[in-house]
Amino acid sequence: MIREWLQEYQPKNQDEAAQALREIMQEVALAGLYRAGFFKVAAFYGGTALRIFYQLPRFSEDLDFSLLEVNPDFSLEPYLPAIEKEFEALGMHVSIKEKKKTVQNNIESAFLKSDTIWKELVLEGVIPQNNLGNVANIKIKIEVDREPPLGFTTEEKLLLRPFSFYVKLFVLRDLFAGKMHALLFRKWQMNVKGRDWYDMEWYITKKVPLDLSHFILRAKDSGDWKKDTMTEEEFRKLLHEKIEAINLSIVIADINRFIPNPGELEKWNKQYFHDLAAHLVIN
Repeated sequence: MIREWLQEYQPKNQDEAAQALREIMQEVALAGLYRAGFFKVAAFYGGTALRIFYQLPRFSEDLDFSLLEVNPDFSLEPYLPAIEKEFEALGMHVSIKEKKKTVQNNIESAFLKSDTIWKELVLEGVIPQNNLGNVANIKIKIEVDREPPLGFTTEEKLLLRPFSFYVKLFVLRDLFAGKMHALLFRKWQMNVKGRDWYDMEWYITKKVPLDLSHFILRAKDSGDWKKDTMTEEEFRKLLHEKIEAINLSIVIADINRFIPNPGELEKWNKQYFHDLAAHLVIN
């Protein structure tokens, strides 16, 4: 079954195979969470949600969730056995454990790691023999915001693999708001993610409007915006300043490994992002 799923991606080498296997594992983990009732208390958001449910043309690494209500005492631990059981049902061996905190914050984390020997089980016959190589153990970080800024809207979307089930996730305009909050306010000067800029490009070209009210709630919650309101002009000024400040070489280096055709980035320069931003719709 896993080999058949992998063949749908038509990977050409071990790197593409690893990205595809990670996505398959993400979907299996979502299935385990569904069986455990996780989506009664939490919603899916972030780049992986966009990839799986809206066919964002880039791969993603982590599974990000937000509780539907603030709960500082929330723990992932009760849900982890269901994830392991889901993988075991498919003949996949994984280990999963909560991350031990060294610094207290509102994020609950766990790490999922594959212990399966992928080469022998599924890769042979799927990718060319001379590109087979060795796919290393795949790791996926699962994060849950226990004290999220609320004011977001959710919807349920159907996932067909490994069986038919519904996942609760943020609606597109609120996914966009969260992405723009990350793009504009990531901490640390060198923590620049090309994935943020790639996703922004996708939202704008798909004409997805940005929910400014949810963006403001996130910006206030993170301490990056002090006022209760923000005008469209103020938002556009923040974006203009961020475009001027970015190091495009770092941005492009980050996104290259997540997309099948790096040539599509040839048009990326600061003027392109200014022109792109002019097409951004704000609600």
